[in-house]
Amino acid sequence: MKAILLAAGRGTRIARHVEMVPKSTLLINGVPLIRRSVELLQSHGIECVVCTGYKEQQVQDALAGLNNITYYYNPFFDITNSISSLWFAREELNQELLVMNADVFFSEEILELVIHDERDPVMAIDYSRVKEGDYFFYTGADGSIEKYGKELPLEQRTCEYVGMAKIGKDFLAQFVQRMDEMIRTQKYNAWWENVLYSFTDENEQNIYTVDVGGRFWAEIDFLDDYERIMNYVSGKKNKEEN
Repeated sequence: MKAILLAAGRGTRIARHVEMVPKSTLLINGVPLIRRSVELLQSHGIECVVCTGYKEQQVQDALAGLNNITYYYNPFFDITNSISSLWFAREELNQELLVMNADVFFSEEILELVIHDERDPVMAIDYSRVKEGDYFFYTGADGSIEKYGKELPLEQRTCEYVGMAKIGKDFLAQFVQRMDEMIRTQKYNAWWENVLYSFTDENEQNIYTVDVGGRFWAEIDFLDDYERIMNYVSGKKNKEEN
């Protein structure tokens, strides 16, 4: 399995609070978030690919000393979105994939839930979070996505998207073809996840979800998100020491 971590964005919503550094390089217990993620992925035998853009050297510095990481640079990071970053790494889309936003803090348990789910494709979600969050889904009885959006009405929300998805080999060719179509039609400002969502619009393909079961995770969009991670890690450390 291969993991592609998207770390090209500027992160404007939190930038003024963190001295203009890439969100994925923020320290968690003294370790850059992206380094923690890569080390966790590599411990499961997963090859890591990192898509950079904004302050790319800082991202690479955060991963210094780790072996077998491949980098791709999106030179248009400031005027494009994550679909473009993934497109620049398209030659890596040749085997079962995890695709994730590099500013997501996740546990080993969450990672294992995703990689061991046999459905294809499958996106990590949290049914315990619907009132506040960044991106929401409405899912059907089989867990597949029927509606999606940042502004999805509260009464239509069933879960929040975690920021991680798995694409198996059986679906990969369709995914890559659709991504290329979107790039050719200049949809380079879309999120990479919009490639998956496009298959739900005309009921072409079920996009499944796997619930993280209330386990702690956080995607760093605002300072509050970073503080939640720090509080969680601090509390977990205190429990272990006691």
